[in-house]
Amino acid sequence: MELVRTADRVRRYFTALYEPHEITPQQYNVLRILRGAQPGALPTMEIAERMVEQTPGITRLVDRLENKGLVVRERPADDRRRVLISISAAGLELLDLLEDRVHAATVAVLDGLGDEEVECLNSVLLRIREQVGR
Repeated sequence: MELVRTADRVRRYFTALYEPHEITPQQYNVLRILRGAQPGALPTMEIAERMVEQTPGITRLVDRLENKGLVVRERPADDRRRVLISISAAGLELLDLLEDRVHAATVAVLDGLGDEEVECLNSVLLRIREQVGR
């Protein structure tokens, strides 16, 4: 139960960081994925597969980001059924603004843990994910 409590508390901590910018942790994750795909664009299902936290509503998530001007949706002329998403200049600016804050928050969450403890924590969390993923 401590794992679930800790995950919830950390999620709320980061959610509070994104709220002033009117985005969710999932939306932040999508923006980071799209920044990594630059200069290209990605289909929505590939974005969904790369997300840290899986979400069934990827289309709605992208809709909200598009409405905020943070992503651009395009349909290639050679295949109008396909939808590609890329990050906009405003999306890149938001990520630049948040980058140091997210890093500082990550450091703060792990404050008080030594390097060996952080390595051990990462190792244990990876093993748990592998175990649950079976």
